[in-house]
Amino acid sequence: MEGIMAEPLGYFTFVLHSHLPYVIGHGRWPHGMDWLNEAAAESYIPLLTAFNRLGAEGRRTGVTLGITPILAEMLAAKVFRREFKDYLHQKIQAATEDLVTFKRLGDEHFASLAQMWKSRYGELRRAFSEDFGEDLIGAFRRLMDAGVLEIITSAATHGYLPLLGRDTAVQAQVKQGVAAYRRHFGRDPQGFWLPECAYRPRYPWVPPVKDLPGAPVLRKGVEEFLSENGLRYFFIDSHLLKGGKAIGVYKDRFEALERLWERFAAQYQERPEEEDKSPHQVYLVSSAPETKRPVAAFTRDPKTGLQVWSGEWGYPGDGNYLDFHKKRFPGGLRYWQVTSAKADLADKQPYHPEWVAARINDQADHFVSLAVGLLSEFKEREGRPGMVVAPYDTELIGHWWFEGPEWLYQVLRRFHDHTQVSLSPGGEILEASAPRAVISLPEGSWGEGGYHWIWLNEMNDWTWRHVYAAEEAMEEMARLWADDPDPRLQDLLKQCGRSLFLLESSDWQFLISTFSARDYAELRLTTHNDDFRRLAAMTRRYAGERRLPTEDWNFLDLCRERDDVFPDIDPRWWAKVEYPAV
Repeated sequence: MEGIMAEPLGYFTFVLHSHLPYVIGHGRWPHGMDWLNEAAAESYIPLLTAFNRLGAEGRRTGVTLGITPILAEMLAAKVFRREFKDYLHQKIQAATEDLVTFKRLGDEHFASLAQMWKSRYGELRRAFSEDFGEDLIGAFRRLMDAGVLEIITSAATHGYLPLLGRDTAVQAQVKQGVAAYRRHFGRDPQGFWLPECAYRPRYPWVPPVKDLPGAPVLRKGVEEFLSENGLRYFFIDSHLLKGGKAIGVYKDRFEALERLWERFAAQYQERPEEEDKSPHQVYLVSSAPETKRPVAAFTRDPKTGLQVWSGEWGYPGDGNYLDFHKKRFPGGLRYWQVTSAKADLADKQPYHPEWVAARINDQADHFVSLAVGLLSEFKEREGRPGMVVAPYDTELIGHWWFEGPEWLYQVLRRFHDHTQVSLSPGGEILEASAPRAVISLPEGSWGEGGYHWIWLNEMNDWTWRHVYAAEEAMEEMARLWADDPDPRLQDLLKQCGRSLFLLESSDWQFLISTFSARDYAELRLTTHNDDFRRLAAMTRRYAGERRLPTEDWNFLDLCRERDDVFPDIDPRWWAKVEYPAV
């Protein structure tokens, strides 16, 4: 793969954030394992295919691909390989049955769509086995080794870092993210995806949940944990860069957010900042003493972002595209088009695959033209190359937007053939840009309202009480026994850590707030909390008596088999903060 051009108009990178909560052994349909199967079939394999097409054509992608550690653990698991092949077989059977039904009814158009699905899932099954050797993580790794894209890491289980209750908890999420990346990809990570782009600077912090005791404690900025672990860059939403301390409209709706914001605003001393910051420039971020190395922050470009994120007037809402919501049961296959943003399910019209190619090409042209225009404006104004950073959830491309992988392929083809725009992943852009300006950032995320509201509100604040209690218990046990040589005690501590990681997943609060799979999320959170509490009690008992009853060892085995993740977990991560704030 060729490198960065000498003096480009600017740089472009798609940043694709890939994440699902841990679902192996925790249900199948409608919530559970089929989430992973759907994402693999509809997003991960189609994108792998697109990236391999581009690589075979000698084209760069410049893609910065985030794969969360917990997702990597699932995709690498043997049980996923078996379950995914079964899932594809079921889809092929469903399409075959639909094909017979539609032919019997004389509906040639729907029969052709059923044949499309049968062929598609058959090709996915072939590609999974033959092209990728049933190893999707290995397939992504080979693309990185070939210079086609760059993979970055994230927090172990997508824990919402600004709200985790202890610096040891943040430290463990980051360190596990680095360790898992090394194990899966054979190198050190350079970039880090902050879950939900959620950032918190250094300041005296108290738990934002009402009635929890505790005096303010000086907490490290999130970027400090990245710096300490050799991570060079992360991503933020544009309002954190240009919107100052604005936190959106949700602060007044929930008392806990008001208290957290007041604590931050009263204590935070803002660094001198440039008046005119641009999302097309990379900055160094630090809220720590000047002796600590800053970390670079790339900013989401809002104009290109809305072209994809908005289902109402963005590209995915095009009436010709396949509708996500309307499905035929049994089988769950989709046969209808979006039709219009306001069309009811009953008004959806049949899907016509032959109508979408022209729309994909038009929208690819529009997107590239928009990005080139932004880069041209920046270079004309600043006299140097800028960058357009376009982050999206990977699952949006393919799963939610069926035509997304082909659109992305067409966009990348056009960018590669553009003589003035360099397709470059985050690490390369950082090297070429050599940022010097150090700025401070306010607390916030890319969630609705720009702050923590989605993950801390009246519907889910009870979850944080469990998280904080477990974090305190884990830290206490690690301080006492992390260095104990007894292998059985270490097994118990490690499984406590795994249960805590799964408990800390930000997905549970998100699913509760959005009412999507709320019952499942509440069940999962309470299950991991109950597991942790029992494992912690077993750990304390074993540490004192050096024995446990058989039923306790059986429970440990059950947890280890079901939640078989992170073999490199280290209880010492919770024993002490490696570089304390004070």
